[in-house]
Amino acid sequence: QPPPPSPQEHGLDFQRLLDASTYKESYRQDMIRWGEEKRRADPGFFCRAAVEGAAQPVWVVSDTRRLSDVEWFRDVYGAAVRTVRVVAADETRRRRNWVFVAGVDDAESECGLDQGVTFNWVVTNDGDELALDEQLEPLLRWLRCHL
Repeated sequence: QPPPPSPQEHGLDFQRLLDASTYKESYRQDMIRWGEEKRRADPGFFCRAAVEGAAQPVWVVSDTRRLSDVEWFRDVYGAAVRTVRVVAADETRRRRNWVFVAGVDDAESECGLDQGVTFNWVVTNDGDELALDEQLEPLLRWLRCHL
């Protein structure tokens, strides 16, 4: 079977892959397979790509999805690594047009960090801006101290 598509290798519309559209969903399982193939060949592939050339004192690496990714950052950067988990209730996610897809939303790419990781901060993003601001304040204080 040929390798599944990736935006860079197959001319897909990267911006459209970032939303919850049917466009993204039509490629989602192929993207997951492609990512798994890359990880099997090189577990640090995506982690290195995320930080390649970064020179800022604080980085935000979003969308880390697997324990192996968190472990890579902790192995390479040690105590400097801080983790943030953003969660939302399923009802909130549905209001944002999320629809559960078996084989995708229950795969490691979507729930690989549900267990086995201790996060420095857990932020609930259910649409309450005041609650969100209150939860982000300790994180922002930490960032200000390290800039």
